[in-house]
Amino acid sequence: MILWREVAVIALAACGGACLALFDVPAAWLSGSMLLVAVVGVLRPLPDLRKPWFDSTMLLSGALIGSAATPEALVAVARYPGSLAVLFLGLAAIMLATGAYLHYVARWSWIDSLLAAAPGALSAVIAVAQAKGANIGRIAVIQLFRILVLVALLPSVMQASGGGIVGQPPTMLVAGAGEMLLVLGCGLFAGLVFERLGVTAPIILGSTFSSAALHGSGVVHGTLPASIQIAVLILLGAVMGGRVSNVKRAELAALFPLAIGSFAVSVIVAFAFAWPAAWLAGVPYATAMAAFAPGGLEAMAMLAFALGLDPLYVGAHHLARFMALGLAMPLLVAKMKAEPPKG
Repeated sequence: MILWREVAVIALAACGGACLALFDVPAAWLSGSMLLVAVVGVLRPLPDLRKPWFDSTMLLSGALIGSAATPEALVAVARYPGSLAVLFLGLAAIMLATGAYLHYVARWSWIDSLLAAAPGALSAVIAVAQAKGANIGRIAVIQLFRILVLVALLPSVMQASGGGIVGQPPTMLVAGAGEMLLVLGCGLFAGLVFERLGVTAPIILGSTFSSAALHGSGVVHGTLPASIQIAVLILLGAVMGGRVSNVKRAELAALFPLAIGSFAVSVIVAFAFAWPAAWLAGVPYATAMAAFAPGGLEAMAMLAFALGLDPLYVGAHHLARFMALGLAMPLLVAKMKAEPPKG
């Protein structure tokens, strides 16, 4: 009975994603699935997906994250040392500034504040929040708001700054069945080892490490099929949406001003660091804006390709930030404790 209710939640999430995908909304499968599950969950309680669902989502998410570390991408990362140094300084500044805003203005715990402030690596953020007992509901609200506003407004802002629509998304190479099984098997093994060692968010970390090593070394070529990628986004949206629906309505309404404020802080800091990075790399400011935008890897990459911006520059910076956040986040909050639930 519980299994069928969980399947119903996932089906509901798929419907939400499909509705936005019909209108070609960037990050549609993630944002649509989360929004519909959250709305229905507020009206009628829905079951949380159990650990096997969550772990499967994290395993596949890690495989996708690591698949971006191709030899070509690693070479591209090495081309922009000055710009990447600015990126990492900007990443620290975004985390500190936005985290401080949520901590001191909203009176959130530091662990909730930093996880909500993380600009991207959403799968890793949710995995760490789950492992540390943080408030996934309000973290998800802040994160989703940032993604939705970025994909809605950033194209117009970048075009006004000089980015024209001239490019097309490249064809993604799909890994063979044997390669996919190798990536997932190694990821699961590494994740179980990390879990035994007491590492925070072990499944997604192990899967990311394994996938990055296999792709970066050239042993595996290609990423997971588009259908599996969509399934991962639906599952992640279902998890996040379910947690959002558990947030009390009064608190949910109070989160929107905080979401607007934290979004403004993170974007101002990100675009401030994008200017010197553009000068160092010799790229248009619009291209640097896309590379430094504090959104999810998939959504920002889609926007960059749609606007015809330099895919190597944008991809290298998002890959570097994505990997840095995904690997450092569990270590950053390892000693922090979530605040006890208020009854």
